[in-house]
Amino acid sequence: MFAIIGACLFSVVIILSILIICGLPLGELTMGGQYKVFPKKLRLALAAQLLLQIFFMVIILQKGGFMALWFSPKATNIISIIMAVYLSLNALMDLFSKSKKERYIMTPLALACAVCFWITALQ
Repeated sequence: MFAIIGACLFSVVIILSILIICGLPLGELTMGGQYKVFPKKLRLALAAQLLLQIFFMVIILQKGGFMALWFSPKATNIISIIMAVYLSLNALMDLFSKSKKERYIMTPLALACAVCFWITALQ
């Protein structure tokens, strides 16, 4: 159940990333709000990160038993824990962002994702 919730929440992050890559003025939700519209070079970096985000969503669905495993159960467990740690650190960084939008929107989203990933990873 938490795998599905985590995947749904994380899909919101993926959609936001896609919108930022497309040049929409949502940059205040990330990187401390430095950019309203991301510069093209950063959009390319975000596109690479997008692949990692999609991988995260696939792994949580695999760990939750909703998709066939790509890796061994042990490797999937390790990757799940690494992702949970990453999302926890991300939530912490969002909490201390200079951008109010990032603090008030992305922190709860990142925290909810982290909780779902932790619960799923430790099952």
